[in-house]
Amino acid sequence: MKVGLFGNSSYTKEALLLIQEIIADLQSRNVHLFYTKELFDCLLKKAILTDNESWFENADSLPEIDFAFSIGGDGTILRTATYIGKKEIPILGINAGRLGFMATIQSNEVKSALDEFFNKEYSIESRILVRYSDEDSIFENTNYGLNDFSITKKDTASMIVIHTFIDGDFLNSYWADGLLISTPTGSTGYNLSCGGPLVMPQTNNFIIAPINPHNLNVRPMIVPDTSKLSFEVEGRAKKVLLTLDSRSKAVSTQTKFFVDKADFSVKLVKLDSNSYFNTLRNKLNWGKDARN
Repeated sequence: MKVGLFGNSSYTKEALLLIQEIIADLQSRNVHLFYTKELFDCLLKKAILTDNESWFENADSLPEIDFAFSIGGDGTILRTATYIGKKEIPILGINAGRLGFMATIQSNEVKSALDEFFNKEYSIESRILVRYSDEDSIFENTNYGLNDFSITKKDTASMIVIHTFIDGDFLNSYWADGLLISTPTGSTGYNLSCGGPLVMPQTNNFIIAPINPHNLNVRPMIVPDTSKLSFEVEGRAKKVLLTLDSRSKAVSTQTKFFVDKADFSVKLVKLDSNSYFNTLRNKLNWGKDARN
């Protein structure tokens, strides 16, 4: 088996010990490992690896691997998804960060989780992506997001007006700081801060949520992921900020934006012992008395 290890340029001492444990376990199973360049440089600097290991620097140099192990938080999984793109290589998320809705394997569960994985006690979940387009292709080949797409004001304290259309039909003009389009996967992210609903990953929807709207009667809305969304922006500033997951671009308010579902998906490895509802309860502290 060939596995790519995706990570960051820096880790805590505890996280580095976790990574050593993961590498040792995989090597004991005769797994051929490949490292992202930033992870390789980090581990080389800490004398955890030697310079004889295999690494890759970007999506174009990604080797043929069977699985991608993302070691970090959900942000690391988002970057891993950008590396993989249309190749749809299954991603296993190991949490070396903080919250971790997608990186569900905790540090104290790594040994049992890897045993479960190699015993093939898992399933592969398909997660939809939001796809952005405009006439200038500003995001080029990474014009998709696993979590969300947003339009926000950039250079002024004044609100912007976002005229929103669904399949060509006018929906609303949002007077707000911005507008967020989330996937079901992204419903546990920025969407929550905007008052949006939690949506199960298997549902085929997008969530449209205004960011700090002027009219408090304007609420988040769930639409089918077959919808073709388009936007026109008005405002005092000449530019607005567009964001796809962690990538952002400033564009002219004269630009017309389009959003729909990407023609490929992200594949996440779900261990049989893992439950989405259990993750929600643990991460959001549901049912716990905060006074104790």
